[in-house]
Amino acid sequence: MSLETVSVEKKSFEEMVRLVGGPANIQRVLAPRGEIVIALRDPALVNVLPSHMRLREVLGEWQLSFLIQQDSINEYADELINSLGRMIDSQLRLNAYAYSSPNDCPFRPTWHISPPQGLLNDPNGFIYHQGKYHLFYQWYPYGCEHKDKYWVQLTSTDLIHWQWQGIALTPSDWYDSHGVFSGHALSHNDELMLFYTGNVRLGDQRLRQTTQCLAVSQDGLRFEKRGPVIRNLPTGVTEHIRDPKIVRHRGKWLMLLGAQTTQLQGRLAIYHSHDLKEWHFDGLFGEEIAPLGYMWECPDLFEIAGQSYFVFGPQGIISDNVNHTVVHQNRIAKVLWDDNDHPHFCNLQPLDHGFDFYAPQTMQTVDGRRVLCAWMGLPDEINHPSCDNGWLHQLTALRELSVENGQLIQRPIKELEQLCNQPVSLELSDKCTILNTKSFEMCITLPWGASLRLFEKGEQYVELSLDAQQKVLRFDRSHTLIRQGDVIRELALECEQVELQILADNSSLEVFINGGKAVMTARVFTDQEATGVSLLNALTTAKYSSIQPVSASSFATQF
Repeated sequence: MSLETVSVEKKSFEEMVRLVGGPANIQRVLAPRGEIVIALRDPALVNVLPSHMRLREVLGEWQLSFLIQQDSINEYADELINSLGRMIDSQLRLNAYAYSSPNDCPFRPTWHISPPQGLLNDPNGFIYHQGKYHLFYQWYPYGCEHKDKYWVQLTSTDLIHWQWQGIALTPSDWYDSHGVFSGHALSHNDELMLFYTGNVRLGDQRLRQTTQCLAVSQDGLRFEKRGPVIRNLPTGVTEHIRDPKIVRHRGKWLMLLGAQTTQLQGRLAIYHSHDLKEWHFDGLFGEEIAPLGYMWECPDLFEIAGQSYFVFGPQGIISDNVNHTVVHQNRIAKVLWDDNDHPHFCNLQPLDHGFDFYAPQTMQTVDGRRVLCAWMGLPDEINHPSCDNGWLHQLTALRELSVENGQLIQRPIKELEQLCNQPVSLELSDKCTILNTKSFEMCITLPWGASLRLFEKGEQYVELSLDAQQKVLRFDRSHTLIRQGDVIRELALECEQVELQILADNSSLEVFINGGKAVMTARVFTDQEATGVSLLNALTTAKYSSIQPVSASSFATQF
């Protein structure tokens, strides 16, 4: 008898779990139309199956599947898949606990946020709620690779010291079985609401199924999934539509989504709602700055001094600079609203000119500042020296965004001063000065023709040089332990001399240029003993402060 013509014999949840080999044998649950699919870890543990159930291997994963009668779908299937989801959630949290303590590593930052083990990527849900700042990030606990993503939650009262609050969301349910993808948070009516993209892959072709989902917390720490709030794709887009951002705009809620059109062009998709439950599609926006990549990710929308700004990550940008091969980039644009309340974008520019900066999110602090956090990494880079110690990537330092004389300015948040020791003056020359630390702030003004070397030991160093002929600041990390990615970035500058504020943290540099008019961010790996600094073709004095490490509370103490 074929699977297509058989209706399921209803079994209790307990019977179903026993049939498939117990809770630990269930990897995920899927719900293609009219069917339930349970992915299993070990097919040998499955008991004798009824005739209407099928067990088969799909791309290396064993899946048990059966059909549901149409009149049974809403009641029985919902009860079964929701119960399976809760059980999978408990098992995933238990499994991840073993990966929640940090591995020792000479490249681990001392004051940036990094994962204890596994891979970190996008910051998520950055918000102030009920007396605390909340920050989440994408996490795959089990290796340095992009697979089924979790959300980890951190909280802080000062934006510097972050407390691990455990796993907020796991890829446990039929609508997010292959990853709780990125999104934002909303503090609303005493609830902390997490909007995110549920990622599912189905069948032999790994067909993508995308929904926009909601989870809600009453206490800001324990979240209850409410499932998809947008199940179907809008007209004109592929399944690549994700990363919801919720903003209040002129009396209604907007949901911004990064999207790919059916013509494989990046666009911004916008929905609106009056109750955060029913969402209505407004359209696709951004044609005036197209073509600009095949996909836009991680949208953000905010105001500074009455001017609206749009931040996003265009993918598929091909540079004419041979030193710039990264197709995953970052942009910020001014927003003009027309009479129909539709956005139009202009004055496009990069937020960061370095190597490792993606998926930024912003939030407004209690005192009204616009603060940004980004992933110090890129989607295609998964082979860094830290992988040898079982972890990969970190978040950037938090930055305050402001507008001065019509120009966007980025500076490290003032709270960072809490970690800086008393500044001292350093007379720099071509003789290497040993700092005995790789976590510091350095402020220096350089003439054209000068070259500053950091993280130096013998043949290892990072070089920031000012090319007097081409009038570019050149960031060169070719003399480091880098395994993957570009090694040179160049930024054209028009000024008589160049002011640099440099934040260093073991394996990263963030360079704020000319008072924050531009920034260059990079992961840079050198030996632990490479703490030297020297200056070629100039003599000058730098202001230097070592930075105190923060406590390890940003890693797990409990789940």
